[in-house]
Parts: sequence; structure tokens; C-alpha cells
Amino acid sequence: MWGEALPRLLPALLVALIGLLVWCASSSAGVYSAFTDPQVVSIDGYSGSAMEPFVSADGRYLLFNTSNVAPNIPALQLATRVDATSFQYQGELPGEGVNEAGALSGTPSMDLEGELYFISTRSYFPTLSTVFAGQFSAGQVTGVHQVTSVSSPIPGFVDFDVSVSPDGATLYVSVGNFLAGGSPTSATITMFDKVGADFIADPQSAYIMRSVNKAGQLDYAASVSSDGLELFFTRVKPSKGPPAIYRASRTKLTKPFGHVQRISTITGFAEAPSLSADGRTLYYHELLGSQFVIESVTRP
Repeated sequence: MWGEALPRLLPALLVALIGLLVWCASSSAGVYSAFTDPQVVSIDGYSGSAMEPFVSADGRYLLFNTSNVAPNIPALQLATRVDATSFQYQGELPGEGVNEAGALSGTPSMDLEGELYFISTRSYFPTLSTVFAGQFSAGQVTGVHQVTSVSSPIPGFVDFDVSVSPDGATLYVSVGNFLAGGSPTSATITMFDKVGADFIADPQSAYIMRSVNKAGQLDYAASVSSDGLELFFTRVKPSKGPPAIYRASRTKLTKPFGHVQRISTITGFAEAPSLSADGRTLYYHELLGSQFVIESVTRP
């Protein structure tokens, strides 16, 4: 039987072997090439810059914010799914306390239970805390409140991006040094674990993120897979080009992330990766001309 089947199997085995060799070569080169087919995600009825995308686990809702380029003040927006690469704009994300005049609201992220987290600077100076949360359901947000247990260590350091793990157990918070004003001079991703109704700094955060956070570069805007084994994030190497999107992986939840690779299919000025619940689609924003647009890449 095997003697008869082997000639038919050889072409498939050869293709698989070539694919494995290509994957190994790309991995050793520090790039991750499983994602392909970059496409612009259209938002029908919306014409401005769209940044910091997040798509709900059921794929029905796209949350994003308007431009964060001064003098613009970002505000959270809502769109509903038309198809895989098209959404219909619905306006500002509804809900008391989501957007406030004169204060930015951005970087939306949601767990599988619909708990929405985002960043707002409205209470930074009295509290040094910028993380807010609320319950998202059927396109509405209720119960918006400040997560005061997460705050920056000293004035001038700002938690400027937040992402929640799908199970709701961990926040990945980007902490930037804004002491000099303008853009941050450093940025790292820090983990906070949920304990009761609060979050506490993960004592293993520095260890787990040791290959992600590197001196001399800015690392921010994290998104973790449903199984917790993949982390996507933005990295900027000052004076070495625009922001790019990277992937880090690990084999167990108790191990640190390692094997850091740039997503080879995503080029240009790209930030803010957001992985779909099934792990097949990666959303992000990219600067095209003078405007930011949301794009996606997919993998098998």
C-alpha cells in the first residue's frame, strides 16, 4: 500500500518541506511571514483618520479613535460589520463618560465578557491614572469608571495605551516617559493582573517582557492572543525608521515572551496591532499620505 501511495504523496511532502524551510529561514532572519494579503478596511460614511482599531470577538463591531496628531483630540468611534474588510460608521461610541470634551479617549480594547478598557487623560493630573473601563453591549457602553489601581509612578510618566487579554485577567499597559514634553523618550509594556475588582502590577512583568522591552527603543500598543502565547506590539527604533509591528511568542504561560520578529507583510508607518479572537486576522493602522487608515492582514 505504501509503495503505491508514496509516489502520490511525494509532491505534497515536497511542498510541505519547502514551506517549512522557508518558514525557518524567515524565522532565523527575525521576520514573521505567516500573515499575507494586506487590505484597507473601509469605514463607509467616515472620511477622517482612523486609528487604534479593535474588533469585537464576534466580529460585529469595530471600535477605533480619531487622529491623535495635534491639534486633534482623539475620541472613540463605532462602526458595524458589513463584511470582512468593510464596516458601516455609526458615529461616536455611545455611552456616558466614554468621550469628554477637551480630553482624549482612545486605544479601545475589550475582553470576551464585553468589559471595555480605554485611555483618557481627563483625570491624569490629580490621580496619575489614565485607564478607564465600562461594559460594552449591543453597541452601547455603560458604567464607565476610572481604574485607579493602575497609575503611572511619577508625574511625567503616562500610561498611554492599554490592552486587555481576552480572558480579562491581564492588562498590558504602555508606560511612556513624557518628562521632556512631546513624544515619549522611552516606552515599555507593563503587565497588571486582575485581583478582585482591582489590578495589581504583575511581579513577573519585567521577566515575562524582557525580550519585548529593550533599552533605546520604544515598545508599546500590545495585543495578546486568546491562548496567551502570542504578543503583538509596536516598536520604534529611534533614528532607524518609522514604527513597525512585531510578534513575540512563548510555549507556556509561565515562560517569558521571546522569539521577537517583525511582521514582514506590514510595511511603512504602522502601529497598534489588534488580533482577532480566532487569531487569523491582525488589524492595525497605517499612515497613507497625510491620513491614517485601518488595514488588516490574515493567516491560515
